[in-house]
This record gives sequence, C-alpha cells and structure tokens, in this order.
Amino acid sequence: MDSQACEAHNIKMGEKYKLIEERECRWENIQTDDAEVVLVAYGTPARICLTAIEDLRAEGLKVGMMRPITLWPFPEKPLRELAEKPEVKAFLSVEMSLGQMVDDVRLATGGLKPVSFCGRTGGMIPSVTEIKEAVKALL
Repeated sequence: MDSQACEAHNIKMGEKYKLIEERECRWENIQTDDAEVVLVAYGTPARICLTAIEDLRAEGLKVGMMRPITLWPFPEKPLRELAEKPEVKAFLSVEMSLGQMVDDVRLATGGLKPVSFCGRTGGMIPSVTEIKEAVKALL
C-alpha cells in the first residue's frame, strides 16, 4: 500500500472508530444522583461494590457506582459528566488488577476530582470491608 492509500485508509478507520465510540459505548449509573463518592467497577468487583454501597448508604454515606459495560469504547463522557457534578467529591476505581482502569478514570474525569484505587490481584477479590474502608478514607 502506498503512503496516500495508507493515509486514506487510516482516515476511513478513524471515522469508523469515532462512530463506534458514539454508538457502542455502554455503562450503568447506580445511585449516582446524590453520590459524593462514585465507585467505578465492572465484572465481579462491581457486584461486590453493590453490597458495599448498600452498607455505606445504610450508614448515611452517599455512595454510588458507574459500571462500565464496554471498556472500549470507555465511557469517558458519562464519567466526565459525573466529575462535573458539584456533589461528587471523589472517585474510587475498584479492580481485580494493579490499576489498569484507574488511569482511564483519571483521564476521563480530567483532574476535576481526585481518583483513588482499590484493587487486588492474583485472583483475589476486593472485599466489601476493603471497599468501605477506602470510601471512608476518601470522605
């Protein structure tokens, strides 16, 4: 492929990727209407976060979750919208990794609010207690 054809192909693919980002991004907001801390988690950690949110709300703490359903395209715009809310004070990325998603959350929130990390590796799952302690440390 010559350079001009390659460039034309790259532009076409860029347009396709932009369309995918606009149409295929999926996420779920859970109790984020009044949340002061927003957990960001998917998969098994998201299920654990639901219990932590329930417990923390019973204690009077306003905690919600943004659950990415697609990791690409990553739900940057919805996260930015949450970061722009005055009641949101911080984000906590809850993961079964060394923090691969926390940078995505930081980029999406654009430095508007602090983003912290709570995670485990090697098949270990963040516990409800660990998540609750991390949230309380943020508040």
